[in-house]
Amino acid sequence: MKDYFIYITSSPSGTLYVGMTNDLNRRIAEHRMHAVPGFTKKYGCDRLVYFEVGNDVMAVIEREKQIKRWSRTKKVI
Repeated sequence: MKDYFIYITSSPSGTLYVGMTNDLNRRIAEHRMHAVPGFTKKYGCDRLVYFEVGNDVMAVIEREKQIKRWSRTKKVI
């Protein structure tokens, strides 16, 4: 089975980003190189601070949505 990852990255100023991928190493490298235009490039969210792994893509998508709905305080704790 394939693994899928939900992850949180942070910028030096503390901005958080929640995402999901099937290749965590590649995705974090993309964030660090600012290779993909968008939120993480604009705000410099390139430090991996948390991740979870699962093998059911639909469950991982639901978990990502759940985490995105959390308050910033809950994400930091």
